[in-house]
Amino acid sequence: MATLEQSTEGPDTAHQGEGGVRRRDFLNVAAVSFAGVGAVAAIAPLVTQFGPPADVLALASTEVDISKIQPGQAIKTIWRKQPVFVRNLTPQEIQAANATPTSSLRDPQSLAERTKPGKQNWLITLGVCTHLGCVPLGTGEGENRGAFGGYFCPCHGSHYDTAGRIRQGPAPLNLVVPEYEFTSPTVVTIG
Repeated sequence: MATLEQSTEGPDTAHQGEGGVRRRDFLNVAAVSFAGVGAVAAIAPLVTQFGPPADVLALASTEVDISKIQPGQAIKTIWRKQPVFVRNLTPQEIQAANATPTSSLRDPQSLAERTKPGKQNWLITLGVCTHLGCVPLGTGEGENRGAFGGYFCPCHGSHYDTAGRIRQGPAPLNLVVPEYEFTSPTVVTIG
């Protein structure tokens, strides 16, 4: 009498290849791979949205010709859509800034810390008050320079000295000094 042999192989093992990979495993790997590629394709545009726009990248640095700025004068320029003050300090302004003890300042910094070595007469700061972001006065001819001869913020009355340090009013910090370097005796690159 002939006996029927029952197959002990399940549906998954019946389709195994020589390497032992089942069809179900292959389909799982393919589905996960497809989903991963889809997720990357969906997220990539979102990640690029977080980068800086092209107009900001174009303004990553700016060159300023300082040859026409006389001692005691200042100019206002734009860098990254923010005003920047470039001031050529007089010897008297440098002396007044150095005479102020840093221990008496709210945000203690010396003039030497805020300028480049050998270029102590060139003060370069962002023209944005550290209180609420107004643009202080003091670069134009006849503008109010405040009680300390530097800059005056008309919005809430912050007074900065000749080194751009906060001396009176609600601003918590000195005017910010951006990254800059002198690329020639008459050109400074900001940024």
